[in-house]
Amino acid sequence: METNYLKRCFGNCLAQALAEVAKVRPSDPIEYLAHWLYHYEKTAKAKEKNREEKIQLQEEYDSSLKEMEMTEMLKQEEYQIQQNCEKCHKELNSETVSTKKTIFMQEDTNPLEKEALKQEFLPGTSSMIPGMPQQVSPSESAG
Repeated sequence: METNYLKRCFGNCLAQALAEVAKVRPSDPIEYLAHWLYHYEKTAKAKEKNREEKIQLQEEYDSSLKEMEMTEMLKQEEYQIQQNCEKCHKELNSETVSTKKTIFMQEDTNPLEKEALKQEFLPGTSSMIPGMPQQVSPSESAG
């Protein structure tokens, strides 16, 4: 039972410490062993802290990469939407202009004028519109 406790608390470090004492053969082996164990503990804590910091940094880095990827995807999506909007606006503007021209032509000319325009361009037709009063120039009225 004591060996399990010692293995759990000291693990491999007690065996390493005793091997170091046997190798160095200091004048005060107990003091040397105590300093060696304190130094081992500081080193082990520093290694654990360093390992935890590396893990945390790696997690932050991964998170940052994901965020950058999402930002890039959103920028691309925004650009595509903007391009689609510009395309739609151009199509709407061209349709609106042609519709306005058609409406303007329809509103601007009454049926009699439309008939006159048709006759004006047909060969052998006169420019006189039936049913409309004609303006006579002063030179024609004198003659």
